[in-house]
Amino acid sequence: MFAATPDHELLRDAARRFLDDRLPTTRVRALMETGEFDRGLWAETAAMGWQGMAIPEAYGGAGYTVRELGVVLEELGRALAPLPFFSSVVLAAGIIELGGTEAQRAAFLPSLADGSTIGTLAVVEVDGSWLPTTPAVTATPGAGGWVLTGEKRHVLDGHVADRFVVLAATAEGPDLFVVPATAEGITVESVVTLDLTRPQATVRFDGVVVDAEARLGQPGGGLEVLERAYDRAAALLAYEQVGGAARCLEMSVAYAKERYQFGRPIGSFQAVKHRCADMLVALEGARSAALYAGWAAAEDPDELRIAAPVAKAFCSEAFFRIAADTIQVHGGIGFTWEHDAHLYLKRAKTDELLLGDPARWRARLGDRLGL
Repeated sequence: MFAATPDHELLRDAARRFLDDRLPTTRVRALMETGEFDRGLWAETAAMGWQGMAIPEAYGGAGYTVRELGVVLEELGRALAPLPFFSSVVLAAGIIELGGTEAQRAAFLPSLADGSTIGTLAVVEVDGSWLPTTPAVTATPGAGGWVLTGEKRHVLDGHVADRFVVLAATAEGPDLFVVPATAEGITVESVVTLDLTRPQATVRFDGVVVDAEARLGQPGGGLEVLERAYDRAAALLAYEQVGGAARCLEMSVAYAKERYQFGRPIGSFQAVKHRCADMLVALEGARSAALYAGWAAAEDPDELRIAAPVAKAFCSEAFFRIAADTIQVHGGIGFTWEHDAHLYLKRAKTDELLLGDPARWRARLGDRLGL
């Protein structure tokens, strides 16, 4: 029931061939080190329908489910693709689809589906919370709409976004607003973070005026929409983490076969064999958790409330552990800038904190189970 179908495998093969050809590690490093955004590559992925894969056909998408989108995310994670896919497709589009009115979906989703617009989520503030109950950014009525003032931290791909989905405090409670990046009063400052393949920015709103239709959904419903959107995003992030972890295991096994010490491959030594076996067990557990969450997101929203925190907590820790073990298997070369192992370790650590750390998701699971 949870396993990938033959169609999923065909999609995976096509995505892997494309990314192996267009985004080898050398290209990833070049983009990472210069901070450049490859708009040509973004356009190519859009032409293949990746951005609109899980967006309903009524809004310009292909109408597939989280399971199909998850296959693409897994391959993007394997390649460490420095593209605003998670921020635009998973977060921005997902939140607008879940929380927007019919008119708002029709207005915002088609351009996200065809890749002509890049969106992102601006939620995190100084305290680092991904679900702040009292946002420091405020939205007050005025000028025929709303006036936003404040600052957001850790905005994924904020430097290339065309639209921000912003959580702000209103008199009715926390609300979400769709704000164009070109609005007067917005400043975006790129920040250097651990994972250079997933850029982040600080975004400041200094009296930014948006129209009345910019507020998503029902007044005061921002946190409820975010919580539901995060469950879906956690399932998709789990796929991405599985892709990265699988690539780490591939590198480790290949190196264990080709690296010789004392006249024999290091993979024949018990300590290395056991480490690789433990990595495989962790990977298969993470894969099962991701597939379960993907199935729940597509078929059973009530079950997703349990599957999402399980996947987020387990896959985050499994990816980090596998990435760390990859460096150990590679020994001295694994610690160098020239080897790719450190890139996966940095992505694993960033993903562990993305949407909230595993402890927060375990606490959420406990609350939902009434523990």
